[in-house]
Amino acid sequence: MTVEKIRKRLYELAEADYKDFNKKLLPGVEKIMGIRLPAMRSLAKETAKGDFRAYLDEAGEKITLDSIHEEIMIQGLVIGYAKMDREERKARLNEFVPKIQNWAVCDSCATGYKFMEKEPEYWFNYLKGYRDSKEEFELRFMIVAMMSHFVNEEHIDEILKICEKTRHEGYYTKMGAAWALQVCYVKFPGKTRALLEHNEMDDFTHNKAIQKIRESYRVSREEKEALKLLKR
Repeated sequence: MTVEKIRKRLYELAEADYKDFNKKLLPGVEKIMGIRLPAMRSLAKETAKGDFRAYLDEAGEKITLDSIHEEIMIQGLVIGYAKMDREERKARLNEFVPKIQNWAVCDSCATGYKFMEKEPEYWFNYLKGYRDSKEEFELRFMIVAMMSHFVNEEHIDEILKICEKTRHEGYYTKMGAAWALQVCYVKFPGKTRALLEHNEMDDFTHNKAIQKIRESYRVSREEKEALKLLKR
């Protein structure tokens, strides 16, 4: 499928009411058709089963930072669904990740990249390559992907350290770190609490992490009250 054919399919799936709703969720994103995520996932899976390389080659050139929100989303989803070796997928991701400009594209793609769990060390090291990025959503992509696929015994210490050491003034980077710490706390409460007791995070990220943990149904009332005392 070509970029133009996918664009036509997307326009057929667009809903005016959902466009207005989506714009409220994505402040600053003007080019939105208004398409529900399940419909985009379905189209991406269909594309991934066909000549996805021809599509991704074209998308690499024609889809830019200034493209329509849903077109950028489709590119990222196809990379996750298509069958390719890790070196090709890495090259495709290197082309796609800099185009991420909102939390919806970031999270919808990063959380769905199950392929990372099949070769964990390769992909964890790949994600760590974004640690020194100056871009808000490249950092969020790294953190959300780690949170989604690597919160386990092998990687928890590094993830906690990355959440603590990541420095960026962007709201979505900070919220990504706070969200990741919530997930870490549910799975590794002792290690995560130790970080919350002594860390170098900015106050916003620190307090948001505690807030998110306290909102979890998987954290006891007693723990929530104890965590409240750690707020700055």
